[in-house]
Amino acid sequence: MRPLLDVRDLTIEFPQSPGGRGRAPLPARQNGGGVAAVRHLSFSIAHGEVVGLVGESGSGKSVTSLAIMGLLPPAATVKGEITFQNGDGAPTHLTSLPPDRLRELRGSRMAMIFQEPMTALNPVMRVGDQIAEAVLAHRRVSKSEAWGQAVEGMRDVAIPDPDERARSYPHQLSGGMRQRVMIAMAIVNRPQLLIADEPTTALDVTIQQQILDLLNDLRHKFGLAMLFISHDLAVVSHVADRVAVMYAGSLVELGAKADIFRAPAHPYTQGLLRAIPTLATDRALPLATIEGTVPPIAQLPPGCPFEPRCSYRVAACAVGLPPLVEVSAGHCARCPVVNPPQG
Repeated sequence: MRPLLDVRDLTIEFPQSPGGRGRAPLPARQNGGGVAAVRHLSFSIAHGEVVGLVGESGSGKSVTSLAIMGLLPPAATVKGEITFQNGDGAPTHLTSLPPDRLRELRGSRMAMIFQEPMTALNPVMRVGDQIAEAVLAHRRVSKSEAWGQAVEGMRDVAIPDPDERARSYPHQLSGGMRQRVMIAMAIVNRPQLLIADEPTTALDVTIQQQILDLLNDLRHKFGLAMLFISHDLAVVSHVADRVAVMYAGSLVELGAKADIFRAPAHPYTQGLLRAIPTLATDRALPLATIEGTVPPIAQLPPGCPFEPRCSYRVAACAVGLPPLVEVSAGHCARCPVVNPPQG
């Protein structure tokens, strides 16, 4: 069976910054183009599968999600292919789809939960009207029918007294309730693919767990496939079937959740997991860290972007971006130490 979403060799570039007062312009990359926020990214999501996309801030996670949804600014240059398996069984190439056709898919077959609900929601509209607006944009129903579906959507995400809460404005709801409204807006049209971009950011751990449980319930209830974006490995371990790890715009490791957490292959993934404190961590010792800092996206080294920080680096690491090679069945890593060049 073809995957629901197939991303192949995706590269996303933005124009060079002209530099502000007291700042020199950013240096151009070797290819003479703009700054590559994402480089040669490939992954797929099967029907009903959850893929966790992990990485530090600035690694390209959110930019990737915006490219899939067709929400990048006009100045962005997108290369590669993003293929979506629509309900009729025919593959749809999102990168070449006309804007009106993309709008039809966005919000109906594909939906997204944005990072911060307080900025994503309209502060002067009742939340029920905002959910109903998503219904009216994709279905030929009356306003009263759309309102009823909005209330039902709020009931699906376990908002108490949805009839009453639907008449509330965003500022009248707690952070957890606002996030549930965002989820209701995303699933009200029963999409096949849901992109959740840091859906538990800024929530306390109790509410965070409730949101994760809710997403898991909705996944099984409606057969949702999900791209779950986070910088929190512990959160991803609760929801994902497979995990993709990004660093400085590149995918460095991809595999089943068990492979990533029990036998990480890439030194960056290994460093991330070592930095997570556990009950066995000696509190008298400092926490493990990854030495160095992420290089500016416009000044990446010519080889592996993690090479300057890697204690396992060899000469091949500095030559060029290593290929993503399978280290075991379904488990790939972009590392010449793990995958020595053949020949």
